[in-house]
Amino acid sequence: MGKIVFYEGRNYQGRFWECNGDCTDTFNHFNCCNSIRVMGGHWVMYERPNYGGYQYIMGKGDYPEFNCWMGFNNCIRSCQMVSPYRGAYRMRTYNRPNLSGNMMEFMEDCPNTFDRFGHHNIFSSHVIEGSWVFYEHPNYRGRQFFLRPGEYRGCSDWGCFNPMVGSFRRMRHYPM
Repeated sequence: MGKIVFYEGRNYQGRFWECNGDCTDTFNHFNCCNSIRVMGGHWVMYERPNYGGYQYIMGKGDYPEFNCWMGFNNCIRSCQMVSPYRGAYRMRTYNRPNLSGNMMEFMEDCPNTFDRFGHHNIFSSHVIEGSWVFYEHPNYRGRQFFLRPGEYRGCSDWGCFNPMVGSFRRMRHYPM
């Protein structure tokens, strides 16, 4: 079972709130978030209510300050627990919007899209099996974008306004 604890202060100090399910607006529970303990499960945190804004994907572990989860600030306003998945992973990416252009299919992680394909642009994607995470920069760094199974006809569908993806990986259940 998943559980996460949000703390207003750094190093697990100050007011805290325990959560074990999705929350569309955390503002009723805390004003700011400077540290987090993920006691179980994998979670996606969002900078804005209703699962909007910057996304931060976290696995089990301790995060004593917001830069430990690649946070840009101490603002977490909604969260979702990611359901465990043990099956195969499969995703298709396209170099044009609306699932058109050159298609490539993946079942494995890619630490550097430019090294592998000679470009960073992914304009649309179809996640067939499993969940995936796109990263803004190579080696799983920078802004994160969580993709559940489904069609993403443009990069804005996964929360991005720039089609540059530096790396991507499967959302497997181990500490990230």
